[in-house]
Amino acid sequence: MTHYQFTEDWFQLGPMLWPELVKHLPDRASRRFMEIGSFEGRSAIWIIENMLRPADHLFCVDTWEGGQEHSKIDMQAVEKRFDDNIAQAKTKLGCPAIHKVKTTSTYALAHQLRWMRNEDQLMDFIYIDGSHQAKDVLTDATMAWQLLRTGGVLVFDDYLWGDPRNPLQRPKVAIDAFMNIFGGEIIVLHISYQVAVKKVQR
Repeated sequence: MTHYQFTEDWFQLGPMLWPELVKHLPDRASRRFMEIGSFEGRSAIWIIENMLRPADHLFCVDTWEGGQEHSKIDMQAVEKRFDDNIAQAKTKLGCPAIHKVKTTSTYALAHQLRWMRNEDQLMDFIYIDGSHQAKDVLTDATMAWQLLRTGGVLVFDDYLWGDPRNPLQRPKVAIDAFMNIFGGEIIVLHISYQVAVKKVQR
Protein backbone atom coordinates (compact mmCIF):
# COMPACT_ATOMS: atom_id res chain seq x y z
CA MET A 1 0.00 0.00 0.00
CA THR A 2 1.24 3.47 -0.87
CA HIS A 3 1.65 5.93 2.00
CA TYR A 4 2.61 9.34 0.66
CA GLN A 5 3.96 11.88 3.14
CA PHE A 6 2.39 15.33 2.93
CA THR A 7 2.31 18.06 5.57
CA GLU A 8 0.61 20.70 3.40
CA ASP A 9 -2.35 20.57 1.03
CA TRP A 10 -1.78 23.49 -1.32
CA PHE A 11 -3.06 21.50 -4.28
CA GLN A 12 -6.74 21.31 -3.33
CA LEU A 13 -7.96 22.93 -6.55
CA GLY A 14 -5.94 20.71 -8.88
CA PRO A 15 -8.08 17.55 -8.61
CA MET A 16 -11.20 19.64 -9.31
CA LEU A 17 -9.85 21.51 -12.35
CA TRP A 18 -7.18 19.35 -13.93
CA PRO A 19 -9.35 16.43 -15.11
CA GLU A 20 -10.89 18.92 -17.56
CA LEU A 21 -7.44 20.09 -18.66
CA VAL A 22 -6.42 16.54 -19.53
CA LYS A 23 -8.95 16.68 -22.37
CA HIS A 24 -7.04 19.60 -23.93
CA LEU A 25 -3.60 17.97 -23.98
CA PRO A 26 -2.02 17.08 -27.33
CA ASP A 27 -2.63 13.44 -28.21
CA ARG A 28 0.93 12.28 -28.79
CA ALA A 29 2.64 8.95 -28.19
CA SER A 30 5.18 10.47 -25.78
CA ARG A 31 4.29 13.68 -23.98
CA ARG A 32 6.38 15.93 -21.77
CA PHE A 33 5.21 17.58 -18.55
CA MET A 34 6.98 20.12 -16.36
CA GLU A 35 6.16 21.63 -13.01
CA ILE A 36 7.99 24.60 -11.56
CA GLY A 37 7.80 24.30 -7.80
CA SER A 38 7.42 20.76 -6.48
CA PHE A 39 7.69 21.04 -2.67
CA GLU A 40 6.65 17.64 -1.25
CA GLY A 41 5.43 16.32 -4.61
CA ARG A 42 1.66 16.47 -4.16
CA SER A 43 0.99 17.96 -7.61
CA ALA A 44 3.63 15.72 -9.17
CA ILE A 45 1.94 12.65 -7.70
CA TRP A 46 -1.40 13.77 -9.13
CA ILE A 47 0.18 14.22 -12.56
CA ILE A 48 1.83 10.80 -12.33
CA GLU A 49 -1.37 9.04 -11.27
CA ASN A 50 -3.85 10.87 -13.50
CA MET A 51 -2.07 12.32 -16.52
CA LEU A 52 1.04 10.32 -17.40
CA ARG A 53 1.09 7.51 -19.91
CA PRO A 54 3.91 4.92 -19.86
CA ALA A 55 5.99 6.77 -22.48
CA ASP A 56 5.52 10.25 -20.97
CA HIS A 57 8.08 12.31 -19.05
CA LEU A 58 7.66 14.61 -16.04
CA PHE A 59 10.28 17.21 -15.06
CA CYS A 60 10.02 18.47 -11.46
CA VAL A 61 11.91 21.74 -11.02
CA ASP A 62 12.65 23.12 -7.56
CA THR A 63 15.62 24.39 -5.58
CA TRP A 64 14.14 22.97 -2.34
CA GLU A 65 15.43 26.11 -0.64
CA GLY A 66 12.02 27.74 -0.24
CA GLY A 67 10.89 31.33 -0.55
CA GLN A 68 9.91 34.02 1.93
CA GLU A 69 6.72 32.17 2.85
CA HIS A 70 8.78 29.05 3.74
CA SER A 71 11.12 30.70 6.24
CA LYS A 72 9.86 28.55 9.13
CA ILE A 73 9.80 25.28 7.17
CA ASP A 74 12.58 22.69 7.21
CA MET A 75 13.21 22.48 3.48
CA GLN A 76 15.64 19.57 3.81
CA ALA A 77 12.80 17.55 5.30
CA VAL A 78 10.50 18.74 2.51
CA GLU A 79 12.95 17.52 -0.12
CA LYS A 80 13.27 14.17 1.65
CA ARG A 81 9.50 13.75 1.59
CA PHE A 82 9.47 14.63 -2.12
CA ASP A 83 12.11 11.99 -2.85
CA ASP A 84 10.25 9.36 -0.84
CA ASN A 85 6.89 10.19 -2.41
CA ILE A 86 8.23 10.05 -5.96
CA ALA A 87 10.03 6.78 -5.25
CA GLN A 88 6.76 5.27 -4.06
CA ALA A 89 4.89 6.54 -7.11
CA LYS A 90 7.50 5.08 -9.44
CA THR A 91 7.23 1.71 -7.74
CA LYS A 92 3.43 1.78 -7.78
CA LEU A 93 3.14 2.72 -11.45
CA GLY A 94 6.01 0.79 -12.97
CA CYS A 95 8.73 3.46 -12.90
CA PRO A 96 7.46 6.23 -15.17
CA ALA A 97 10.07 8.72 -16.36
CA ILE A 98 10.23 11.29 -13.55
CA HIS A 99 13.14 13.74 -13.64
CA LYS A 100 14.09 15.68 -10.51
CA VAL A 101 15.68 18.97 -11.58
CA LYS A 102 17.20 20.63 -8.52
CA THR A 103 17.99 24.15 -9.68
CA THR A 104 16.32 27.50 -10.28
CA SER A 105 13.46 27.68 -12.75
CA THR A 106 15.38 30.21 -14.86
CA TYR A 107 18.33 27.86 -15.24
CA ALA A 108 16.14 24.82 -15.87
CA LEU A 109 14.07 26.57 -18.54
CA ALA A 110 17.14 28.10 -20.18
CA HIS A 111 18.83 24.70 -20.23
CA GLN A 112 15.82 23.08 -21.88
CA LEU A 113 15.60 25.84 -24.47
CA ARG A 114 19.33 25.82 -25.21
CA TRP A 115 19.56 22.08 -25.81
CA MET A 116 16.22 21.63 -27.56
CA ARG A 117 16.91 20.03 -30.92
CA ASN A 118 13.45 19.33 -32.33
CA GLU A 119 9.72 19.69 -31.75
CA ASP A 120 9.61 16.41 -29.80
CA GLN A 121 11.44 18.16 -26.94
CA LEU A 122 8.75 20.80 -26.47
CA MET A 123 6.49 20.50 -23.42
CA ASP A 124 2.83 19.53 -23.59
CA PHE A 125 1.91 20.73 -20.09
CA ILE A 126 3.66 23.22 -17.77
CA TYR A 127 2.54 24.09 -14.24
CA ILE A 128 3.99 27.26 -12.69
CA ASP A 129 3.92 27.25 -8.89
CA GLY A 130 7.39 28.42 -7.89
CA SER A 131 8.35 31.84 -6.60
CA HIS A 132 5.39 34.11 -5.83
CA GLN A 133 7.32 37.29 -6.64
CA ALA A 134 5.74 38.97 -9.67
CA LYS A 135 9.02 39.41 -11.52
CA ASP A 136 9.85 35.72 -11.06
CA VAL A 137 6.40 34.57 -12.17
CA LEU A 138 6.59 36.70 -15.32
CA THR A 139 10.09 35.39 -16.09
CA ASP A 140 8.94 31.79 -15.61
CA ALA A 141 5.89 32.36 -17.79
CA THR A 142 7.64 33.99 -20.72
CA MET A 143 10.42 31.39 -20.77
CA ALA A 144 8.00 28.49 -20.33
CA TRP A 145 5.86 29.79 -23.19
CA GLN A 146 8.77 29.35 -25.60
CA LEU A 147 9.11 25.76 -24.40
CA LEU A 148 5.41 24.91 -24.74
CA ARG A 149 4.23 23.33 -27.98
CA THR A 150 1.23 24.66 -29.89
CA GLY A 151 -1.78 22.94 -28.37
CA GLY A 152 -0.05 22.63 -25.01
CA VAL A 153 -1.50 23.79 -21.69
CA LEU A 154 0.07 26.24 -19.22
CA VAL A 155 -1.30 26.49 -15.66
CA PHE A 156 -0.56 29.14 -13.04
CA ASP A 157 -1.27 28.67 -9.34
CA ASP A 158 -2.00 31.33 -6.73
CA TYR A 159 -3.57 33.94 -9.02
CA LEU A 160 -5.54 35.32 -6.06
CA TRP A 161 -2.86 34.66 -3.42
CA GLY A 162 -1.36 37.23 -1.09
CA ASP A 163 -1.87 40.71 0.29
CA PRO A 164 -3.30 43.00 -2.43
CA ARG A 165 -1.33 45.91 -0.96
CA ASN A 166 1.88 44.26 -2.19
CA PRO A 167 1.20 43.56 -5.88
CA LEU A 168 4.83 42.94 -6.80
CA GLN A 169 5.08 40.21 -4.17
CA ARG A 170 2.24 38.11 -5.58
CA PRO A 171 1.61 36.36 -8.91
CA LYS A 172 -1.51 38.18 -10.12
CA VAL A 173 0.07 41.23 -11.75
CA ALA A 174 2.55 39.00 -13.58
CA ILE A 175 -0.15 36.61 -14.81
CA ASP A 176 -2.28 39.54 -15.98
CA ALA A 177 0.70 41.01 -17.84
CA PHE A 178 1.47 37.66 -19.47
CA MET A 179 -2.10 37.17 -20.66
CA ASN A 180 -2.24 40.71 -22.04
CA ILE A 181 1.06 40.40 -23.88
CA PHE A 182 0.44 36.91 -25.28
CA GLY A 183 -3.31 37.31 -25.65
CA GLY A 184 -3.19 36.61 -29.39
CA GLU A 185 -1.62 33.21 -28.79
CA ILE A 186 -3.84 31.82 -26.05
CA ILE A 187 -7.25 30.40 -25.32
CA VAL A 188 -8.20 30.91 -21.67
CA LEU A 189 -9.48 27.62 -20.27
CA HIS A 190 -10.02 28.70 -16.66
CA ILE A 191 -9.58 31.70 -14.37
CA SER A 192 -10.07 31.60 -10.61
CA TYR A 193 -7.41 30.80 -8.00
CA GLN A 194 -5.67 28.91 -10.78
CA VAL A 195 -5.36 30.15 -14.36
CA ALA A 196 -5.12 27.73 -17.28
CA VAL A 197 -4.43 28.69 -20.88
CA LYS A 198 -3.93 26.74 -24.10
CA LYS A 199 -1.37 27.74 -26.71
CA VAL A 200 -3.01 28.12 -30.10
CA GLN A 201 -0.37 30.00 -32.09
CA ARG A 202 3.42 29.99 -32.12
